[in-house]
Amino acid sequence: MATIHIPTTMRRFTDGERSFEVEAENVGSLLSALVDRYPELDGEIRNQEGDLKQFIAIFVNDTDLRNLDSMETSLTARDEVHIIPAMAGG
Repeated sequence: MATIHIPTTMRRFTDGERSFEVEAENVGSLLSALVDRYPELDGEIRNQEGDLKQFIAIFVNDTDLRNLDSMETSLTARDEVHIIPAMAGG
């Protein structure tokens, strides 16, 4: 099972849970399992077409998903997946 880490700003949708172990073969199925469990997260992570929102980054271990095989990136039981929302302000 891969572990997915939820950023602080999204924990209000997961009842405060910081991370979950999810049985998934790739990042796309992991995100689908996550939003099946917490449907309100879907609008925070994906756009209406089902793609990652522009200001959301996903890292598998220490590598940005954009430098891997996108949603088709395979996962193993020891992988750590992090959702990283962009921060803005001034």
